[in-house]
Amino acid sequence: MMKNSTETKAPLHWAWVILAICFINLFINYSIRLGYGVVLPEMIRDLGFSRTEAGSIYNAYLFSYIALTPLTGYLTDRIGARIVITICALILAVGVLLMGTVTNLGMACLFYAVAGVGSTGMWTPVITVAQRWYAVDRRGMALGILSTGYGLGFATMGVAFPFIVHYLSWRYAWYFLGTGALVMIFINGLFIKSTPESAGYAPWGQQEQTHDSINDRQVRSHGALIKAVFKTKTFWFIGFSYFSISYCLYGFTTFMVDYAESQIGLPLETASLLATVHGICQIIGVLTILPLSDYLGRKKTLILSNIFITVTMGSILFVGQSSTMIFVLVGIMAVFHGATWPTYGACAGDYFPKELMGTVIGIWTPFYGLGAILAHWTGGILRDSNGVYDQAFLINTIMAGIAFLLMCAVKKERM
Repeated sequence: MMKNSTETKAPLHWAWVILAICFINLFINYSIRLGYGVVLPEMIRDLGFSRTEAGSIYNAYLFSYIALTPLTGYLTDRIGARIVITICALILAVGVLLMGTVTNLGMACLFYAVAGVGSTGMWTPVITVAQRWYAVDRRGMALGILSTGYGLGFATMGVAFPFIVHYLSWRYAWYFLGTGALVMIFINGLFIKSTPESAGYAPWGQQEQTHDSINDRQVRSHGALIKAVFKTKTFWFIGFSYFSISYCLYGFTTFMVDYAESQIGLPLETASLLATVHGICQIIGVLTILPLSDYLGRKKTLILSNIFITVTMGSILFVGQSSTMIFVLVGIMAVFHGATWPTYGACAGDYFPKELMGTVIGIWTPFYGLGAILAHWTGGILRDSNGVYDQAFLINTIMAGIAFLLMCAVKKERM
């Protein structure tokens, strides 16, 4: 084996530059995606939307997101992450800037759907390129650092949004976020490298160049490998577990601030702080649980995480009007919430060939998106019909339990 000379001479491994850029992408993207739940009460008040209509706006985003993410994942494997991420940053910026101009439900659904198209390049390609720049036993650590971006984005929205509303209006939250996405077009285009090999590096943490195991067996076509993936039970167990936990987590976080304000009776400034607590605790989770997954394994980590989410979601049903307990339980749930998405994403690299990493994550995304869409519609309809979120949160709890059971059934299969 020969050492990679470029890697040993370079003062800074480019993997850290990639990680920093991917961090900013996730920060902006998840400020947009999760921040919707923070902006939601003001949009309802100003534009007169029902909770069901508000859920439909988010679902327009998710429909476009899940419809195109499998293609985005495939293109990431075929033409590289740099092109995909850069183009998607442009589309995201356009959609988010237009969100600040909406005056009716149709405009909101259309513009947030455009943002959803752009968002397809801000998760699957981002975590794919990040994993490719790190050795297998360093990916949990890398994803942990990277994933602080979306927790920090959610936390920042929780703190900043009340000030934006007080001094400007909710529309400026979208203008600020859209401007951030515009800046990332140029940063991604200039500095993202799709693979370490294309830049003369070995993955960070891998000191020697090794032959990909696929070169030591009969090479199969990309299509044949995908068909082999579909034939495994593991793919479907993980996919449906992803669906179930997505239902639970989006079914709660999207309506969390509105629940605290309308059902518990907290003022907007206090209710919005739930997003800040949630975001900060997500950061704690990704910095502890994801590195642990390198040693414990993704399956055991997700089993543990899904148990805690089930228990905390169920506990929220029984705390009544206790604002203190809501903050405590939201914090506990968020620790495991933060590690959920990247750990499911890392399963693609652990259970399937690495040349299919982006494709598998992309194909799993509709499971995730459909879970969130169903949760928004169900949660919104139940809240509008009953005036409370209790029934919706009970269903969230059951779905988290199903996610736990499905992960227990996952096994390593030979392809």
